Amino acid sequence: MMAQHTGGSGRRFHPLSAPDFLPRGKLELLQLYRLQETVHRAYANVAFYREQMDKLGVRPEDIHSMDDIRRLPMTVKTDLRDNYPFGLFASPMREVVRLHASSGTTGKPTVVAYTREDVEVWTEVMVRSFVSCGLHEGDIIQNAYGYGLFTGGLGAHYGAEALGATVIPISGGNTDRQIMVLQDFGVTAICCTPSYFVHIIERARELGVDIRSLPLRAGVFGAEPWTEAVRKHVEENANIKAYDIYGLSEIIGPGVAIECEQQDGLHLFEDHFYPEIISPETGEPLPDGEEGELVLTTLSKRAMPLLRYRTRDITRIIPEPCPCGRTIRRIRRIGRRSDDMFIIRGVNVYPSQVEAALLEVEGTLPHYQIILTRSKGLDEMEVQVEVTPNFFSDRVSELENLRNAIARAIEHTIGIRAKISLVEPHTIERSMGKAKRVFDKREG
Repeated sequence: MMAQHTGGSGRRFHPLSAPDFLPRGKLELLQLYRLQETVHRAYANVAFYREQMDKLGVRPEDIHSMDDIRRLPMTVKTDLRDNYPFGLFASPMREVVRLHASSGTTGKPTVVAYTREDVEVWTEVMVRSFVSCGLHEGDIIQNAYGYGLFTGGLGAHYGAEALGATVIPISGGNTDRQIMVLQDFGVTAICCTPSYFVHIIERARELGVDIRSLPLRAGVFGAEPWTEAVRKHVEENANIKAYDIYGLSEIIGPGVAIECEQQDGLHLFEDHFYPEIISPETGEPLPDGEEGELVLTTLSKRAMPLLRYRTRDITRIIPEPCPCGRTIRRIRRIGRRSDDMFIIRGVNVYPSQVEAALLEVEGTLPHYQIILTRSKGLDEMEVQVEVTPNFFSDRVSELENLRNAIARAIEHTIGIRAKISLVEPHTIERSMGKAKRVFDKREG
């Protein structure tokens, strides 16, 4: 349970009372107890898990230590779609108080469920998330994540209210209104996707609004991978600290992990979500410190427990303790996914690599698209890049120099020469949610 209001500090939640600071031995005992409870619940109530565990010859009473988690079956996203809509629920519908779902852009949506206890856990980890990045009672938080079936909006909203902050449930879109509210309401923190906040900065500049002069001091950005270069761009142009928050609907929504004020890795709330790192190719577990695919097991989810869910997100666990004093482990920020990789001329490429290369070149904006085509059996990659207004001039030589500089930066980063198309500011469509970067037009 969360701590109650602590009086003199003015905060509802005192960070030192959080499980974030539990001695490792106590935390590991809590993890084992919750894992055993979760496995029993999944086996007893979810036919899918009962069948998978029976195939592997493992029963709930075989889980004696956290190492035994490796005996459990893995879960992948197609399992959620195959059991659409309610096949993975471990609670009867009379106990389910909330349903969320993914956008379903690649077929059936993935449906997730919450009991009242699940919503309380979600609220708790979001409070702990906001505390991690220095927010507290009295802050005014503009929540520009989308409300609705997407988990971002309501997840951040409940956590901010429980923190004791003032929440502005503005949702996504209507950028001019977002800027007006930032100005007029004394907003001190904003929650949205990083790409959308970059757009807010741009639009504010066009309207003659200097975001750096506002009370805004923190941004909690997630729902898509973003790079250190984007963080630097945001912090310099908005005079804020930009924090990376991580979550996924299948596990709970936002609030699985977040950076603290050190901004050096994301603390994962492992008293509720147990992390493993595996090889994406073999599925074999990897030791702390080695990069691989993040696998998460819910330790307290009642409505829809997930065992060893393959997130497809590539990261590593940081074994060293954090100077902030939290004992829960950190993961490196998610820069790429194993399934957003594309192969071009035999080379594995991630969009984040292209973004990092672009932001090394002065005159470019963090708005780009990657177009993949095939001509006469050969793969081609075109990168469309927006340039700043002062660089988009009539002087052909300047644009050509910029194009060559971008091409060199990308070739240096990924080893491939790409076609570079420079486009005017605002040519590339802005996304209010997750930005779509790659358009694969290859056939066959």
